[in-house]
Amino acid sequence: MSEPAGVVDVAARAGVSLGTVSNVLNRPERVSPKTRARVLRAIEELGFVRNEAARQLRAGRSRTVGLVVLDVRNPFFTDVAAGVEQTAGASGSSVVLCNSNDDVARERHYLSMLKEQRAFGILITPVGEETAGAIEEIRERGTPVVLVDRGTSRNQCSVSVNDRLGGELAVAHLVAQGHTRIAFVGGPVSIDQVRQRLLGARSAIAAAGLRKDALTVIETPRLDVDAGRASGPRLAAMSARKRPTAAFCANDLLALGLLQDTVRRQLSVPGDLAIVGYDDIDFAAAAAVPLTSVRQPRFQLGRAAMELLLEEATDRETHQHRQVVFEPDLVVRESTTG
Repeated sequence: MSEPAGVVDVAARAGVSLGTVSNVLNRPERVSPKTRARVLRAIEELGFVRNEAARQLRAGRSRTVGLVVLDVRNPFFTDVAAGVEQTAGASGSSVVLCNSNDDVARERHYLSMLKEQRAFGILITPVGEETAGAIEEIRERGTPVVLVDRGTSRNQCSVSVNDRLGGELAVAHLVAQGHTRIAFVGGPVSIDQVRQRLLGARSAIAAAGLRKDALTVIETPRLDVDAGRASGPRLAAMSARKRPTAAFCANDLLALGLLQDTVRRQLSVPGDLAIVGYDDIDFAAAAAVPLTSVRQPRFQLGRAAMELLLEEATDRETHQHRQVVFEPDLVVRESTTG
């Protein structure tokens, strides 16, 4: 297989200097129409493709934005990515999607890779606080970093949802349906979003005048369907006197897994167990028993995060860091009121 043609080959075929080829590629207005046509003909004949990545690195920057998410399999992050991509594309930037898979080591790897590639900017939903130092180092090098679906008290841009309010909405709804024994299913609690939703659930229990033990915490190792299914037997193993009659899950994947296990046991939803999810992904409404869920503005989260990154990257002198917080709302379906 022959080597791909380079600018030297183009210059030789067209009978011009390397500088003329460079001008045709980058500043065509500086080249006469006749010479420009000759160079373009040589490019077409040789099948030359410019190395855009190398060109950008020579200029000291790229137009690549890194989007580091917790779990690329979660449709929530797919919708966030769509909002990022639309806004990035309109600005001439491209997006590289990196899946940390809830793993700090993988998150560090991607941050290091994006730093080496001189990314235009980074959007990240951190696994925890372990990589805060690495993120700060990247920012000190002049690369803007925006936190996505995560608030911050630091002088840094972030886009998030009021997850504590979301937890309050979910559990207040279950209490209004007459439930006094409620499970919170989610984890690890070290993930900030999970922790905030749990705090909201506890706040709703207190506001309703119920005892603290009215809320049972079933911590899961991950936020996926398998972990939701596995929580079913843990609830079933509890004594009838203590067993929750409702569950608030930290995301919809957990809720769908718990719903599957409950139906498999030939139990009724919501008769034997009412279930509330979080995120309101498309699968929530399409479930065998349509799922009540706390809705997040997923696409808007991604779009707002990318807008903040562009503001910081293109106007560093006047840019003011902002923490944008969206409000969630509850979408009631048959899993709690059927």
